Amino acid sequence: MTDVARLARVSHQTVSRVLNDHPNVTPLTRSRVLAAIEQLGYQPNTAARTLATGHSMTLGVITLNSTFFGPSSTLYGVEQAARDAGYFVSVVSLRSIDHRSVGDAVARLTAQLVEGIAVIAPLTSADEALDVLPADIPLVVVEGDPRGYLAAVNVDQEVGARTATAHLLSAGHDCVFHVSGPPEWHESNARLAGWRSALQEAGAEVVPVLSGDWTARSGYEAGRVLARIPEATAIFAANDQMALGVLRALHERGRRVPEDVSVAGFDDIPEAAYFTPPLTTVRQHFDQVGRASLKLLLDQMSSGARSGEQVVVPSELVVRQSTLPGPEGT
Repeated sequence: MTDVARLARVSHQTVSRVLNDHPNVTPLTRSRVLAAIEQLGYQPNTAARTLATGHSMTLGVITLNSTFFGPSSTLYGVEQAARDAGYFVSVVSLRSIDHRSVGDAVARLTAQLVEGIAVIAPLTSADEALDVLPADIPLVVVEGDPRGYLAAVNVDQEVGARTATAHLLSAGHDCVFHVSGPPEWHESNARLAGWRSALQEAGAEVVPVLSGDWTARSGYEAGRVLARIPEATAIFAANDQMALGVLRALHERGRRVPEDVSVAGFDDIPEAAYFTPPLTTVRQHFDQVGRASLKLLLDQMSSGARSGEQVVVPSELVVRQSTLPGPEGT
């Protein structure tokens, strides 16, 4: 910093203010300091800054080691929100979320002096594992148990599924079949509950559920069964990958979408708009999830106390050509 200050012809304190994005620096001075930083290749000493300020400006994220769209997009949303706020992010990916693995992850993160931890906890096995977390560190649970006692941010999975099912019923279908996700996932159970409640509210039959594992292959296997059921004229798949498998199975059986069967999914993956036909689905706003998670952490870091605040991020039905329109074009 002394070298930067000398080259930019400013004080050591001014360099510190620029590095910390302090508002009381003129644009001209800021540009001179930044130019000197670039010319010298200066990298701030994070350890020294932590000792001087008491803040590491680092947050920890514990997540399931998964390539599925939901967890990976949730992680991206949290990372982006943290980086936009000037925080570094240290990520620990776990093959399973249980007492031992979560405890080890917390130990690794606290050794890095993280100021708060976000736990992306979509599996039911994570519920008890969260009890091992030390009470003196700010914590937020993302996409975990919505009935939990810890600060949490969740997309409204149940309402999203209920809206998608109601949309299919509004097109004149007598009932809606469901391809669910695995039962050990909170999101799967919430979407199942939303589907069931929409049928019950409409007085429609709650038909047997076909279970999948989030993959297109499992959706395809379920779709092969549903394609042979004449009454299956509307299908709600718990995610877009399984909906893709369903579409393939229906096509092979000669059942047209949406003329013979309407299909809806959940997630609104980037490819959903390019399925054949484009898929009606429920969109999750992961950017909002990230910002809400960061706010809960920052609030706890500021207050010095754990919070039990629950934030629910709305989901959004996106209607495309894989479903017939309802009476009002919905």
